[in-house]
Amino acid sequence: MKSYKALNLGKLRYLAIVVGSEEAYQTSKVIELLQWLEAIGVKHVCLYDMEGVLKRSKEAILEKMSNTTVFQEADENDKLLDQKHMMLEFVSFSDGKEAVAKAANLLFAKYLTSNNSSEDQEGEIFTEPHMTEALRAVGSGGPEPDLLLVYGPARCHQGFPAWRIRYTEIVHMGSLKSMRYGSLIKAIYKFTMVRQNYGK
Repeated sequence: MKSYKALNLGKLRYLAIVVGSEEAYQTSKVIELLQWLEAIGVKHVCLYDMEGVLKRSKEAILEKMSNTTVFQEADENDKLLDQKHMMLEFVSFSDGKEAVAKAANLLFAKYLTSNNSSEDQEGEIFTEPHMTEALRAVGSGGPEPDLLLVYGPARCHQGFPAWRIRYTEIVHMGSLKSMRYGSLIKAIYKFTMVRQNYGK
């Protein structure tokens, strides 16, 4: 533990926690995990589970976490600069499905509008930046987590919105009921020591 004392959280601007559906009902363990993260100094956390259990438990979680506020998409840039409170975002699988459907409808409407205004225009090609812009427009852009910690039996992101984890480091932490403070510190420390390459 002594080697982790000088933990540099500068690289960890946004942390995502994925909790297995069954384990999401263990609200006290989720609160304990958040308290550990707050003690470590993590300021921006996204909580995700497929079924939306954590979203439904939001009030109970916020009641126990007094120095915490809910992340609002509209204030994304300002919120990432706020260092006084821990910011929490609650996400579930349905958010991802609805967001993609709304973004696709928005792109389709834009395509129809531009096609009607200019008859000579050839078929428009949609690129990743178009989709990113559409997702932000429908309120589901959210920041990309630097690190995603998965708690539960499955070694996958369990449906976490894929467009938000393009450059995210994913670490499987095991079961939520057997979580350890030392393992959490070690995972964060390893992430801060890794040099990430973002190819073109």
